[in-house]
Amino acid sequence: MDDQTNRPPDDDAYVIEDTGDSVEEIEREMHAAAEEAAADLQPVPAPAEAPRESEETAQLRDRYLRLLADFENFRRRGEREKADFYKYALAGMLKDLLPVIDNFDRALDHAEEGDDFHRGVLLIYKQLFDVLEKNGLKPIDESSVPFDPNIHEAVVREEDPSVPSHTVTAILQKGYFLHDRLLRPAMVKVAVGGEE
Repeated sequence: MDDQTNRPPDDDAYVIEDTGDSVEEIEREMHAAAEEAAADLQPVPAPAEAPRESEETAQLRDRYLRLLADFENFRRRGEREKADFYKYALAGMLKDLLPVIDNFDRALDHAEEGDDFHRGVLLIYKQLFDVLEKNGLKPIDESSVPFDPNIHEAVVREEDPSVPSHTVTAILQKGYFLHDRLLRPAMVKVAVGGEE
C-alpha cells in the first residue's frame, strides 16, 4: 500500500510543496500579498464621507460637553441642597421651642426684678437663648420701624398722629428668623393716622 493512502486527510494542510523558487522570490510574493491585503482592508474614503465623520465627531463632542455641564450643575445643586438641609434642619424643632421662649419672656416681664427667682430664670433664659442664637435664631423685636408685611403681622391698629403712619409701635409677640429665612412673623401694633 501507498504511504499517502494511510495518512489522514488533514495532514496535507501542513505540507509545503517545493516549487523550486528561491527564498528571495518567495519573500517578494509575501510582501506583494501583504500589500494587497492591506489595501483591501483600508478602503479609501470617498470625499463625501470625510466631512460626515467630522460632523459626527463634533456632535458627539457637543453631547459630551453638555452632559459634562449637566453633571457639574447636578453636583453643585446637590451640594447646595445638602448645605441648605443642614442649615435649616432645626426649623421644626425651633418652631416647637418658640412658645417656650415666649413663656420665658412673659414670666420675666411679670416677675419682680430684684429677687433670686427672677435672676435664676433670667440666667436659664439667657443660656437657652444663647444656644439658639448660636444655631442661627435671630429675633424680630424692634419697634418704631416701618411696618413690613414680609416680617410683621399686624394684629392691632392704633390711631396715633404723633408717629408716621404704618409704623410699628409695639411688639406683642416676637418674630424670629432662622439664619435668613423667616421662622415666625412678629405680631405687632401698627400706628395709623400720622404722616405717610
